[in-house]
Formats: sequence, structure tokens, C-alpha cells
Amino acid sequence: MMSSPAESQISTAAFSQSYVEARNKFLVAAQAAGLEVRSYVHPLQGRDGETLAMDVARFGPDDASSMLLLSSGTHGVEGFCGSGVQVALLSDPAFHRAADAAGVAVLYIHALNPYGFSWWRRTTHENVDLNRNFHDFSQPLPTNPGYDEIAHALVLPHWPPKPEDEAVLQAYVARHGYKGLQQAVTGGQYKHPQGLYYGGTSPTWSNQTLRYVLQHHGQRCNRLGWIDLHSGLGPNGVGERIFFGPEDGSAVARARAWWGPQVTAIHEGGASAARLEGLMYKCACEECPQAEYTGIVLEFGTVSWDETTQAMRGEQWLENHPEIGAPYAQAIKQRLRDAFYTDTVAWKQAVLAQAAEASVQALQGLAQR
Repeated sequence: MMSSPAESQISTAAFSQSYVEARNKFLVAAQAAGLEVRSYVHPLQGRDGETLAMDVARFGPDDASSMLLLSSGTHGVEGFCGSGVQVALLSDPAFHRAADAAGVAVLYIHALNPYGFSWWRRTTHENVDLNRNFHDFSQPLPTNPGYDEIAHALVLPHWPPKPEDEAVLQAYVARHGYKGLQQAVTGGQYKHPQGLYYGGTSPTWSNQTLRYVLQHHGQRCNRLGWIDLHSGLGPNGVGERIFFGPEDGSAVARARAWWGPQVTAIHEGGASAARLEGLMYKCACEECPQAEYTGIVLEFGTVSWDETTQAMRGEQWLENHPEIGAPYAQAIKQRLRDAFYTDTVAWKQAVLAQAAEASVQALQGLAQR
């Protein structure tokens, strides 16, 4: 926890108002910590014409037997939250001393989806939800009949929605319940490339690049921990610790031993998130099969799920209709960013305190034998 107003001001300064600012702060903090950064440059440019990249910095020796992966920006615009955490930890010598004492290397991956971060989108440039994109694409893809049923009323040819559009969604809730609607909308779908939560039909640039990073950094460790930083679900400022791994009882038990009994699990039905397809943790298990893997998504609440969904529906409509005028477009984009980033000192302090605690707990868990 922050012990003084001065410390709070320093810590919250780790957050940014744009991808350009966030990337610069990450690079400067890594350099100040004496870490080399390797940048994997994205094929497209950012909103302001800037270079986009997945930036990777490693603290600790290459042959460390344990490694903690801290990643941000899986869902683009959520990078405003995760980047602030990474910059704060990079700037904290006490955290690196703790990692060194535990014998744990720390791998910071900044902006897994730099395109979405820069353009204030949740998706990649392929309009793919990266955390639904990890499949064996030589095999049949999952189906989502619930999404198929409501797709026409969810992402519209017009905006805002009309009463008859909302009636379709309410009728679905009446038949399947609120959780049923959340499952249909967010679970992942592979038939509507201009829709929400689209998982794609092939690996995205971010998928392929992350795998390369794991091949380079993760194939020498025996134990691998992962905290993937997210925002947008749950009560404002509360960081839910959601188990991020295969449906394996020992892995769940290990996560709860590290991060506490409050760790939720999607497959047990206790998480704020629905059951999802194509989750990203699979690449850690596939690219680093020698390592005992333990991971969580650290999900920080912002606004209600209804508000987040409305913001995403409007932004997807805007993406599908780029001819819309700038003032209207900016309002839609701002609503999306506000749905995933509460730009207040109190929220940022809460995020930093909880993320720091979870990161130290991960070091302690990885150090145990």
C-alpha cells in the first residue's frame, strides 16, 4: 500500500494517456533499471503515425530455473491499466531485489496487442480478440449458437440501438438468464469477423510474436508463473484473481496457495468472466512444456458489464463504418477507453497496490521448492 501522498503521486505517474506515452515510459523505466529491451515491431503504424511494438524486458539471468511473466495489453485498450503496473514495478528496486533474492527472473511484455492499445480498440488489427485466438486451426473451430442467434441485434448497421434491437437481447435474457447472455456474447465466436469477441481463423501477429518470445525466454525455466493484467470486469478498483490455465486440480490448488483462496476459476463457475474459448495460456503450455505452469488473469473492475458491452457495441459499429465524422467517432472512442480505464488517482492507487501484492506473492510461490 502507498504510505504517503508523495509516494502515491510518484506511483500514479506510471500511468499514461496514450500508447506513445505508455511505451516511452516503459522504455525509460527499463533503461533506468539497467534492462535491455527487445522490440518486436508491428507491421502497421499507430493512431499518431508512431511505431507499434511488443516490447520485452527481462530482469534476471537467462538460465534462471523460475520465471515470472508480467504482460499487458492483451486487449489493446486495457493496456492503459497494465502498462501503468509494469512501469511502476520496473521503477521499484525493492521488487527487483525480492526477485533476485527469490532466484526468479521477471519477464515484462509490454503491449501484447499494440495496435489495439494505440487505436483504442480491444481487438487486434485483424479485429480478433487475442484471448480467443489460441487454437489448433487445423481442427474444427468451436461453435457459439447463442452468439449466432443474437449477432444481428448485437452489432448493428446503425447506432445507437433501436428498441427492437434491445428487445432481442432482453428476450434472450428471459430465456437463458443474464449469465446466459454473457456466455453467448463473450465466450468467443468464429463466424462473424465484424462482430464482438471474434477469435479469428488463423493465428494473429500477436499470437505468433508471443510464441516467439516464449520460445526465446521460457524454454530454460522449470517453473513458469504468469500474471496477465486486464481491466473491465467486476467492481470498480477491485482486482479479481482469475485462474489462467488448464482445468487441472493441482494447478488450481497451486494458484490458490500462491495468491490466496479468493482465486476464482472460470471452469468452476465462480469467476466474473464466462467460460471462454481459445485462451492465451495455452501457448505457455505448448511453447514451454518443460515448465510447471501457474497463472492468473488479474482483472481490475471499472464500470458495469452492461456499460462495457454498450461501449464495445458502439466502437465495433464505428469500426465497421469508418466514414463516420470525427466528433461522433471521438465520443465513441472515449466511451470505450473509459469502460476499461478509470482515470482517477484512487483507482490507480488501488490497481498498483493489488498488482504489487500479487506480483510479490508470485515471486514467493516460484521460490518455493
